[in-house]
Amino acid sequence: MALLVLSVAGSDRPGLTKALAAAVLSAGGNWLESHLSRLGGLYVGSVLVELEEGKVEALRAAVSAVDAAGLEVRIAPAGARTGAAGETLEFSLVGQDRPGIVNQVTKAVSDLGANIETFETWLTSEAHSGAPLFHMAANLRLPVGLEAAKVQAALEAISGEIMVDVAVG
Repeated sequence: MALLVLSVAGSDRPGLTKALAAAVLSAGGNWLESHLSRLGGLYVGSVLVELEEGKVEALRAAVSAVDAAGLEVRIAPAGARTGAAGETLEFSLVGQDRPGIVNQVTKAVSDLGANIETFETWLTSEAHSGAPLFHMAANLRLPVGLEAAKVQAALEAISGEIMVDVAVG
């Protein structure tokens, strides 16, 4: 079986997920995982699909119809599925929005050798002032030997500098 990642981007409109799902099914594929959303007025995301090796060209043909309808679809082979070593750790943060938050947080995590497995950010408005609040939620895979307390300490060490509240769970 082949594992493929479909990366999609296009103008958002009703029916895009349905069209993509129909293309996968028509090629005999199985939709395993996905991350799809509206971002900056576009429909963007990725889908992990499994199908028989000989049906990859059928999938390419099926998604070309979706592509012709204005949704750009790229197909790439997925990496091998392996059991990841090390524990997982979730964290979130919130603070007034300003440039550099993502850079500093990802640097702190990367410097410890942790891998970001999921990462989501979004903005809301502060209740009283209407000022933009930046939110981040992530799941990390820690290398063997790295304790969650060390990640928490690293995030807390930069939280005052970037003026955010951090919660590690």
